[in-house]
Amino acid sequence: MTQTTKLNGDFLFVADPLDTFKISKDSTYVMMLALQARGARVHHCHPKDIEWESGQGVRARVTPITLRPRPSADAPKDTPWYDAGPVAVLALKDFTAVLMRKDPPFDAEYIYSTHLLSQAERDGARVFNRAEALREHPEKLALLAFPQFAPPTLVTRDAAAIKAFHAKHKDVILKPLDGMGGMGIFRVGADGMNLGSIIETLNQDGAQTVMVQAYQPAIKDGDKRILLIGGEPVPFCLARIPQGTEIRGNLAAGGRGEARPLTESDWAIARSFAPLLAARGLLLVGLDVIGDKVTEVNVTSPTCFQEITDQMGFNVAERFADALADALKR
Repeated sequence: MTQTTKLNGDFLFVADPLDTFKISKDSTYVMMLALQARGARVHHCHPKDIEWESGQGVRARVTPITLRPRPSADAPKDTPWYDAGPVAVLALKDFTAVLMRKDPPFDAEYIYSTHLLSQAERDGARVFNRAEALREHPEKLALLAFPQFAPPTLVTRDAAAIKAFHAKHKDVILKPLDGMGGMGIFRVGADGMNLGSIIETLNQDGAQTVMVQAYQPAIKDGDKRILLIGGEPVPFCLARIPQGTEIRGNLAAGGRGEARPLTESDWAIARSFAPLLAARGLLLVGLDVIGDKVTEVNVTSPTCFQEITDQMGFNVAERFADALADALKR
């Protein structure tokens, strides 16, 4: 397959509102650009726009958009980047492909959206990533199926269990299951400072499940995002390096992104995950790797396309377009 493979037809992106896109770094934006360059007609909707009515199938209020040429680096931030057509109510089965790119939180409303998308698949829609696969691989908990690659990890609602895990491992990271971009992540060292307060904040008196992991000192060298597309690893990752006194490498938390070739260890991890996850219906996956440990398996809206492309000259969006074209032939 070449990068000139055509993608004629109508492609629907289910994503956050267009006015929230930060196009200087947004991966969904460059996906749209890559598809449009190959002949695709791009449409957008939000999950709340999807509905089902008996006898009608799954439909959505969608907006056709035409992307303008990518603004220059010195263009004003409010430079228009697309032109919108009239909103229409269309059946999801009538699109060439539906791409689910809604950012977390992975909450009840997200789950409801995947059920509607599953019904759309039964109607005949082609959904990427597949709706059932999204439900079965929540951002944090997908790691449970791969314990051999994970750092010591605890998932619990029990405050006493969290304290016992800390006593055993001394230096731990606590995080909510529905966060993104480093939101709500805490580190507690051997002195246990503020552990009780942090548990109360995250655990909500047993109402919320918490993930706790042994702290990985290799974070100083970066939290690596490894992309798997169509069952194959992208040969470069983005190491997100914490800055100053921050423990989080997430770009949204101020981390510095440094693209790098995959190491031998990275390749081994990626090749273990890639074919298995692709067979489950996951066209695009983002692994978070610290040292040689996988800390998260991201399937909702993996990012870092632009950073890798800009720094390494490897066009990740084109690789994705190739994989999508190949998947649509099956």
